[in-house]
Amino acid sequence: MIAPTPADRPNPGVAATPPTSGPPGPAPGSEALPPVPSPRTALRLGLLVCPLCRAVLRSPTGDTNPGRCPRCQSSLHPRKVASLERTWALILTALILYIPANLLPIMTVTRFGRSETSTILNGIQTLITMGLWPLAAIVFFASVVVPLLKLSVLAGLAFAAGRHSTWRPEERARLYRLVESVGHWSMVDVFLVAILAAVVDLGAIAAIEPEAGATYFGAVVVVTLFAAHSFDPRLTWDPLGAEA
Repeated sequence: MIAPTPADRPNPGVAATPPTSGPPGPAPGSEALPPVPSPRTALRLGLLVCPLCRAVLRSPTGDTNPGRCPRCQSSLHPRKVASLERTWALILTALILYIPANLLPIMTVTRFGRSETSTILNGIQTLITMGLWPLAAIVFFASVVVPLLKLSVLAGLAFAAGRHSTWRPEERARLYRLVESVGHWSMVDVFLVAILAAVVDLGAIAAIEPEAGATYFGAVVVVTLFAAHSFDPRLTWDPLGAEA
């Protein structure tokens, strides 16, 4: 028989600690973290902003049709009506118009009785041949990159909002602000054609006339602006409040 060691012998002065089950509690001296509160959004608090006069109004809880603004009589809605549907329709319209805008001539240049038509890409190639690389880069960026970038970003934002995605809402909000900030750069070549057509008018010696391509490109820019305005950026943050 093996005699028990001093460590194995019970100590009559110390009470036995019963075994515990489950996860351990907080360490001594530390406090449990409080629960994360749900986000306090204007929609959750029953607040609406008039889209015309910017008045902040309170609507009944759960009312999806609060009526009209008492100050300017504008229609009030918690979110833009049919925002995603209108955004997708305008994006597809801009993509359709973008094809003839790049294929059709944008202007006709007449010099000493000889007329030459050029598209946007032909104009960029001519600028490169003349050695005007900075101007060619500006026209390429404003005429090709910016419209496609805006349409791609808007399509991604609308797709994520339709899927109620919670992926990187801060970055998506920055992308929407970027789309709005670069909007005026899309009209560089249209402004250039308009200025040249107004300034260069020397009859049979030299003249510049805008063509159908400029009209289509202007339509692309306008439709894209309407698409950006139709998208409601608050849809990016609504899934976060629903999860809370």
